[in-house]
Amino acid sequence: MLRKGKLTVVGAGPGDAELITLKAIKTLQGAAVVLYDALVNIDLLEYAPNAEQIFVGKRKGCYAYQQEQINDLIVSRAKSHGHVVRLKGGDPFVFGRGAEEMEFAAQQGIDVAIVPGISSSLSVPANQNIPVTKRGLSESFWVITGTTKEHELSKDIALAAKSSATVIILMGMSKLKEVIALFMAEGKSEIAVAIIQDGTTKREKIGIGTVSTIEAKVLELQLTNPAIIIIGEVVRHREKINELIVQSHELETLEI
Repeated sequence: MLRKGKLTVVGAGPGDAELITLKAIKTLQGAAVVLYDALVNIDLLEYAPNAEQIFVGKRKGCYAYQQEQINDLIVSRAKSHGHVVRLKGGDPFVFGRGAEEMEFAAQQGIDVAIVPGISSSLSVPANQNIPVTKRGLSESFWVITGTTKEHELSKDIALAAKSSATVIILMGMSKLKEVIALFMAEGKSEIAVAIIQDGTTKREKIGIGTVSTIEAKVLELQLTNPAIIIIGEVVRHREKINELIVQSHELETLEI
């Protein structure tokens, strides 16, 4: 079957413009059209100065385009313009609908490709010196959506709360009270929690607490979406590293 046009789904990384891959930059430079989401750093659009740039994201529940319209736009622009780049925050295959859009385009006779991105689920905690695994503390991690397609809390969170793994929840701020209740029911009120808003950007804010105190910290710091919730003792690594850095600086001062 003759195919016309191409779609490349590209991961833009977690927010810091420098955390995009070299392959993603080269792909943007060859784009005829760029369809980009709300969580994409708009500085990245400078890599595609000659491309038609269309915002198709959502902010606070307000959609520029419905998903069906985005799918149709991908196909129509691919057929009329050639190479369409669908630029998504983080990694497109981690709760990004990248796979769905590729399937739709392929069904319409469009060539498709994927350029993976640095997922916010790992890089945002790392940027705050929080490892998702650490020997002796956590042997695995869960990455879970806080809100399902039906706008309900994912049932996987209840399973994760029973484990000793680090739990990373994306898009879960509206369900925070329910999440906390699940961990409290498992007797984990003192497990460390971090909530990071606008991770890796200049607007980044972080709240640190425990399962029993994090809701108060959210109110105090007025933390909102977009944010990532990290639950696990690995969160305490951040404080330890920060203390070691301070001690190191104090020793350097004394030596001078």
